[in-house]
Amino acid sequence: MLQSSKYKRIVLKLSGEALAGEEGFGINPVIIKNIASQVAEAKQLDVEIAVIVGGGNIWRGKTGSDLGMDRGTADYMGMLATVMNSLALQDSLEQLGCDTRVLTSIEMKQVAEPYIRRRAIRHLEKGRVVIFAAGIGNPYFSTDTTAALRAAEVEADVILMGKNNVDGVYSADPKTNEDAVKYDHLTYMEMLKDNLQVMDSTASSFCMDNDIPLVVFSIMEDGNIKKAVLGEEIGTTINK
Repeated sequence: MLQSSKYKRIVLKLSGEALAGEEGFGINPVIIKNIASQVAEAKQLDVEIAVIVGGGNIWRGKTGSDLGMDRGTADYMGMLATVMNSLALQDSLEQLGCDTRVLTSIEMKQVAEPYIRRRAIRHLEKGRVVIFAAGIGNPYFSTDTTAALRAAEVEADVILMGKNNVDGVYSADPKTNEDAVKYDHLTYMEMLKDNLQVMDSTASSFCMDNDIPLVVFSIMEDGNIKKAVLGEEIGTTINK
């Protein structure tokens, strides 16, 4: 029996660190091929997929700022790191036969298309996987905020947050606190009130104000993107 997606259009948010694997830095070809395979598998469910990848595996703007670098310059460097990750993911997806487009908030027409909302929606409607790169094009905003903003702009049904180090949202860090409790469901207000660090506060508030559900799950387990798209009970669901 043909399985049907719970959602028509999703935004998949991946941390840059998820692409690095155990090395913690750079792009791990095995990891990125695995993620691309999961995206391609989910695409067969006839769901429209947009992806946003962080850049923390290459450069993190806040780190540069903490070391004395101008915050704007450091953040722009981080945006360029997300473009490198996006191009790597695009290549892996196209090797699997997925028609893919990278749209950047900072114009670099030699390597990607500029982000235009209507163009992004048209690509999604045509069945292409769309990768949003370079954040929102402005410093001081994270890729979490980018995911929230782009999800609202393209009218996505949900943001799927694929994590490489946890399988959901916990009351405390499960690696350091054996009493940490995993939540199956949370409201936006609970997430913000308890400062659970799912997203930064700007992105969390934006999702709450625009009623965009979140599903937080482990990207490292094969098939989890498909399970999330099907609406199976994995990870933690956050909504009103």
